[in-house]
Amino acid sequence: MRCTDSGGDRDSVEEQQRMGDNRQHERPDGDSSPGQGQDIDASIRAAREGIDPLHVPVMLDRIVELLAPALSRPGSVFVDGTLGLGGHSEALLKACPNMRLVGVDRDTSALERSAERLAPYADRTHFVHAVYSDIPRALDEAGAKEADAILLDLGVSSPQLDETDRGFAYAHDAPLDMRMDRAQTLTAAEVVNEYPVAELTRVLRTYGEERFASRVARAIERRRAQGRLDSTRELAELVREAIPAATRRTGGHPAKRTFQGLRIEVNAELSILKETLPAAVSRLGLGGRIAVLSYHSLEDRLTKKALSALAVDTTPADLPVPLPDSQPELRLLTRGSELPTDEENERNPRAQSARLRAAERVRWPSRQ
Repeated sequence: MRCTDSGGDRDSVEEQQRMGDNRQHERPDGDSSPGQGQDIDASIRAAREGIDPLHVPVMLDRIVELLAPALSRPGSVFVDGTLGLGGHSEALLKACPNMRLVGVDRDTSALERSAERLAPYADRTHFVHAVYSDIPRALDEAGAKEADAILLDLGVSSPQLDETDRGFAYAHDAPLDMRMDRAQTLTAAEVVNEYPVAELTRVLRTYGEERFASRVARAIERRRAQGRLDSTRELAELVREAIPAATRRTGGHPAKRTFQGLRIEVNAELSILKETLPAAVSRLGLGGRIAVLSYHSLEDRLTKKALSALAVDTTPADLPVPLPDSQPELRLLTRGSELPTDEENERNPRAQSARLRAAERVRWPSRQ
């Protein structure tokens, strides 16, 4: 059984044309029989109905296609670990009328907006202010033993980019903040103004993947000798001048890697993700599915490592038969990391760096 729209197919011709342009994904899980495909298509059509075309979540159709099969039974639980604007959650609530949502976000503004947006589904939603590594606690608070599907849409959300006073974007002048949870104390201004040069260089090189990290860090050191540096626009200009002219001509805005590095440091994104992946999988029910949208190679690498490690047979090579306790716990649902379609990239530039990986639990850990 699949999640379907009990109201039938109500799509307009324009919507059907938009759906028909989507890239066809290979599905290593063999989930492609005609009947199943028709139900999934109905789920996707239902999910997209009424979605604001200017705020369609990244890889929405594929997320619904991957997660809906696990959310058809009554009382099934979907955990959106990075709720944001609630677009993915809204789509799945529409497509899967039997599921409950546990929406998690560290940003209280996101929780407030999503609660308003998802008010029509209030009897099927539970919101938790937490970092996504706290998914087990969020499930406990919602009275759920396990999750049938989990989504992690990593990185900075659209509202955080669009709200200029948050300091995430180099395109607007704002205080150097970058906190996803405004209750925390560490800000980008503190990193820029107080970190030793060697530590600042590490942040920009490791998290920002900035080739010229040491040049940028030294430029910041010279500037802060004149007083505090608290402006996103001034920092962006300082970085631009520190990057060699030949490099500035390609690859987008020269400051994007520095801003990425600072944001990851301020929000401890990678260390939290390392904790999140095993914690989330530990509460995934048998047949449950997890999908992770990453936006840079560091996130994708951690995701690949965590999911792949549980998707292999660990029976020693010298044994003649596989050991039951060594069989894979997960089955990968994507071949490598899937990319958005060209059509989606044109429609939504923020999707261009997205990478999607997904897996399904096929066996409980041996300790259980």
